[in-house]
Amino acid sequence: MSTALHTATGYPDLLRRVRAGELGPDPAHQRISVAFSTSQAVRHTGRTHGYRNEVLSLRLAGAVGCCAVEPGALRAGTLDECVGADVATLLDHRLPAVRVAALDAYLLHAFPPHRDPRARPHRLPAGTSLDKSRARARAVADLLPATARQVLVVGVVNSLLEALRARGIGYLPCDLKGGSTEWGEPVHTDAAAVLDRCDALLVSGMTLGNGSFEALRQHAAHHGKPLVVFAQTGSAIAPRLLAAGVSAVCAEPYPFFWLDGGDSVIYRYGQPC
Repeated sequence: MSTALHTATGYPDLLRRVRAGELGPDPAHQRISVAFSTSQAVRHTGRTHGYRNEVLSLRLAGAVGCCAVEPGALRAGTLDECVGADVATLLDHRLPAVRVAALDAYLLHAFPPHRDPRARPHRLPAGTSLDKSRARARAVADLLPATARQVLVVGVVNSLLEALRARGIGYLPCDLKGGSTEWGEPVHTDAAAVLDRCDALLVSGMTLGNGSFEALRQHAAHHGKPLVVFAQTGSAIAPRLLAAGVSAVCAEPYPFFWLDGGDSVIYRYGQPC
């Protein structure tokens, strides 16, 4: 079947198509067998800033769908509500993180990247946490067009900013947490307020979980700006939107690079420069 038939016009359309069973098996007949959360604290050697991550993960057959959440945001009992539930039910769950993780698991099950002709595997070599963070950042930055001069980065990752600095690309760092970058630059908290100042967007998959992704996608599509998504959250969701304002995706299904010092694989969609 044509790849075009497996894409959507936007995130709401993608949800509609999955609920209707248009992109794979009936979600009402697909049940989550395992639900778990991963909490992480990081301070790379040589870096002054650290951070915390928490990720909700749902397993459907051989696929693990994920959505990052603010640390401590998952309510007690969430895992019990998810395990054994069918995907259709979880797509209507009250928590956005559950809805995103369920959709991600379903799409990863229906479209595993190693079977997707558009997905190009990219090896992250074994190394320290900082080595692997930098290797991933370079792989993501390579997906930006050579014409990019001022990039809105939504979801601050210092290694990614470092990769942009090495290429001489200006950036506008934005993150709901605020604060400052490793180089003391203030971090914007309102992406919408600085959209007109960028000519390209580099967006974390976490925006799917906090509800800010669709406005960014619409802006990029309307103004013809490149939109590159680096996705641990929603690694199987973002590639389905390549025909709808998303120009490239760096998809990283679970397990993520920060969980293991060995070799790992990410998948890139779209043409790197």
